[in-house]
Amino acid sequence: MSTETETAPSGGRAAAARPGLSVSRGTWIRAGVIAALLAFVLLAIPHLVGDDYVTTFTSVAIYAVVALGFGVLYGRVGMISLGQVALLSVGCWIGTRLNFATSLPFPVMLLLVGAITMVLGTLVGLPALRLSGLYLALITLMFAGATTIILSATEFPNGGGGFLGFTVNPSLAGLKPVRRPSWGVSDIAFYRYTVIVCGLMFLLALLHISAKPGRAWASIRESEPAALAAGVNIVLYKMWAFALASFMTGVAGCLLAAQIGEPRAITFQTQDSLTLAATALIGGIFSLWGAVVAGIFNQFLPFFFQAQWGINTYFLLIIFGAGLLQVLLTAPGGLAQQFPRDMANLGRLAARRFRALAEGGKPAE
Repeated sequence: MSTETETAPSGGRAAAARPGLSVSRGTWIRAGVIAALLAFVLLAIPHLVGDDYVTTFTSVAIYAVVALGFGVLYGRVGMISLGQVALLSVGCWIGTRLNFATSLPFPVMLLLVGAITMVLGTLVGLPALRLSGLYLALITLMFAGATTIILSATEFPNGGGGFLGFTVNPSLAGLKPVRRPSWGVSDIAFYRYTVIVCGLMFLLALLHISAKPGRAWASIRESEPAALAAGVNIVLYKMWAFALASFMTGVAGCLLAAQIGEPRAITFQTQDSLTLAATALIGGIFSLWGAVVAGIFNQFLPFFFQAQWGINTYFLLIIFGAGLLQVLLTAPGGLAQQFPRDMANLGRLAARRFRALAEGGKPAE
């Protein structure tokens, strides 16, 4: 899904160029397909797969939002951030701490965790005002490494006392795991809750991309001097992008805390940031669907390889490396753009051959 800069019509052509609130037939078809797909994901999938798959698909939805944040920063603005998994761990830590320390309703806690993570992520994004490309990637990767070290030293809150809220023997103290929303206690119910919340995060990103921020981000990505000459506030919109990506990632972290129940620092490793970036690029950073593909690659494929085939998940690193090389060389738009195009070409080729065979002639080359 690309964002194009719109030019305001002038004179008598303004009314013709903006026909009110009319929506094209293709837009209605796409909306219907998305609604049907969402209904299938919410209602049918939990009854077609086992409990382990439901838990895995919950992780897929969560990591799709994290990949979406990376896509907003890199695909829309051109800023390479390798700290999204670190922000996910920060959101998970804050969500776990607030869960034990307060009795806030879960939706309120989601928003609060998102807001706190947004502030922290925006502060981390301050170097983006003067750095770009490899330098910004290194700064955010260093942030990811520092976060991993701090989490390993402090552990995750588990209901203990003090600011960190950690105790060595939680079972002896009778401490409970992170609570879930009242109507999302079971795994299936929480899966549906997570899909709905993550769908709202995708809608939030789509609203930004389709509006003025999206056009400003596109102009910054193409050329910062040109965007500055056009009157775009580069500082504002860069920080806006970091704030949006950090907010969505923080919400995903809070959902992950409730899903795991007892988060551990080992869950978040520095190399996971690189894996997320690779899967996001393979899925497609210029499309919202690419984030969904990245979530599937990041969470479902390792589970499927291990559970169904007994293959070591580290083997996937080779596949991701080959896929990333293929994307960089031949398909910058990732699978989200390449797969539909290849299927359309295959369909046209099959149609030509079928017509040739039906006419009794030689199949067209």
